[in-house]
Amino acid sequence: MNVCIVEDEEIVLGNLKPLLDGEPGINVTGCYNSAKEALTGASWKTTDVLLADLDLPEMSGVELIRKLAPEYPEMRIFVYTKHDDRPQVLEAIKAGASGYFLKGGRPSELIDALHNIYHGGAPLSPPIARMVLGELQAKMTSGTPDDTVHLTERERTILRCLEKGYAYKQIADRLSIAPSTVHTHIKNIYGKLQAENRGDAVRKGRNQNLI
Repeated sequence: MNVCIVEDEEIVLGNLKPLLDGEPGINVTGCYNSAKEALTGASWKTTDVLLADLDLPEMSGVELIRKLAPEYPEMRIFVYTKHDDRPQVLEAIKAGASGYFLKGGRPSELIDALHNIYHGGAPLSPPIARMVLGELQAKMTSGTPDDTVHLTERERTILRCLEKGYAYKQIADRLSIAPSTVHTHIKNIYGKLQAENRGDAVRKGRNQNLI
């Protein structure tokens, strides 16, 4: 797993790199003190997991996530921060973070969480998990409309094909349907997810456990 670290605290960064590089199966490909440095310096196409703080100079971690998540939907984004205030947690998750861990835990917990997120999980620190559950429960009991997206089985299959990078014709050939039918399904998927493009649709589909 190739991991890129964005962390402005030198002590934390100095501890993270040797910790992760010393773990079998983890390779730290870049360490940056700011989001702007990371955007221009990192090899994002080969990055499997972004490990980022939220409290960064000039550009916040949430802004960094917003920029990267749609463009690199296959990359997992893992927030590692001291911030547990509700607005920032929810903004980071909405922006595309797949995991959220608070600093101060055992190193083994962080390593386990990284392996978890790399293999498709969504690890959360217990206080963050309780907060997210509380948010969902509040929505369910407040009488607000259910904003869960419902895709048909065929739409979910096509969304998984989009995640794998298949072109329209490849999807049509795999499913034995016309390219125009694929186009119609994708148009419906984009509409339901309120997605602007393929990367946005994949990210939102992941966030809602549709793929």
